[in-house]
Amino acid sequence: MSPTFPIRTECPPGACECDRERLLADPEADLRVLMLTKEEEKKLVARLENLADLAELRRFEERLRAQLGIVIRVEPGAREVRTARGIAIEVEARPGLCRKTRQTIPAAIRRSLEKNPEIVYALLNARDLLGDA
Repeated sequence: MSPTFPIRTECPPGACECDRERLLADPEADLRVLMLTKEEEKKLVARLENLADLAELRRFEERLRAQLGIVIRVEPGAREVRTARGIAIEVEARPGLCRKTRQTIPAAIRRSLEKNPEIVYALLNARDLLGDA
């Protein structure tokens, strides 16, 4: 079965463990993640690097989950947070999602957090003792 939309080209052999072939072979698999082509990934990274606020970050998390099935978690780390490096950013591994993409997305978000410390403050305030989280 081949998808009706353009899909990401395969990674060089041995460079990735995304299980793209296994995903394509399964007729009941969720192929949405393969819609993230390299060109689309570049656009996504550019947009993630220029986040304006926490609400925009949360909208991106929801849109990625709804449109591509990619789950991203951005929250304060388990230990003390002194800089944007203390924020835990995790992209859930799933078949078809390239290892490089799982590294690129958090790096783009981290660059955005470093440029806009207000997002980090909002994240921390959301987890405050009196916050809603």
